[in-house]
Amino acid sequence: MKHTYIAFAPIRICDLGGWSDTWFAKHGNVLNIAVRPAAQCIIEVDDASAAGERFFISVDDYGDRYGLDPRNITFGKHPLLDACVKSLPIPRGLDVEVSLHSSVPGGSSTGTSAAITVALLGALDCLTASTRRMMPNELAAKAHEVETVVLRQQSGIQDQICSAYGGICYIEMTDYPNAKVSRVPVRQGVRAELESRLSLVFLGRPHYSTTVHSDVISGLANDADSDARIEPFRREAVAGRDALLSGDLSAFGQAMIRNTEAQANLHPSLVSETARKVFDIAKRHGAIGWKVNGAGGDGGSVTLLSNGDKRSQAEMLGEITALGGGIREIGIRLDDSGLRIAHA
Repeated sequence: MKHTYIAFAPIRICDLGGWSDTWFAKHGNVLNIAVRPAAQCIIEVDDASAAGERFFISVDDYGDRYGLDPRNITFGKHPLLDACVKSLPIPRGLDVEVSLHSSVPGGSSTGTSAAITVALLGALDCLTASTRRMMPNELAAKAHEVETVVLRQQSGIQDQICSAYGGICYIEMTDYPNAKVSRVPVRQGVRAELESRLSLVFLGRPHYSTTVHSDVISGLANDADSDARIEPFRREAVAGRDALLSGDLSAFGQAMIRNTEAQANLHPSLVSETARKVFDIAKRHGAIGWKVNGAGGDGGSVTLLSNGDKRSQAEMLGEITALGGGIREIGIRLDDSGLRIAHA
């Protein structure tokens, strides 16, 4: 019998406190915001034909389609996807077709790879679970393990948590990688105002977070958790949470700006010249907050918070797009659902 599983996992923007959720920081606080467009995974499953079982993955955004042997996986062009399949026991006797898609470019510094990983693992979990499906904390931990343990890449814990849980997440990492996760209960009016004022701007080229992490780690002291440059990130996550709880978007914008200044202080290359040009335009149009998303560095994206004047916001985005070089706005909406899975 044929089954179809469709999974959606949101991306992450405006991560206050990022860099304090890493192995070298040891403990930290992060506030981030889950948004759509979500990463999408579709798995179609049927009984194997007489020719035997098959397993195919289509990466729609790259035009790639390739086969895997789930019992004997060697990592190829898309090791993150291969590692996800390897991490769960695929039942025998099936034909499986996996399709993956993201409307947000890879390397956008919005946790896109984590969203793809959470969506794929969530859908595969439906296929492989014999008794119960994984909870959000388990999926987030599994996705983080795939990136950091299996593939030995640098990654904090916040992206996977945001994709699994959704909403406006406050993450308290007590000791890496263990964390307490709570949803920030923002009032509906404040939430609507926040959604209308936030803009996500892609800076025209991808960034590579593992390389950025290596540059930062090499510049930190041996006891990075006590390095004075890490502490501001922990503070701004708390400040951002408290600002949203009180409905003070001006204070939230100030936390965004201070967090970006802390990123530049951590390593000058984390706030690129392109990002600074975008911020200068945002200032001229009355924006009250700006934040380099994710690890920062060349490329990636930034989050802007306008002052609530729709005309100024539109003019700001028009001038930013006019910079050229592939710089553009990516339309977003807040996501309260986290990982969503439909089964047909």
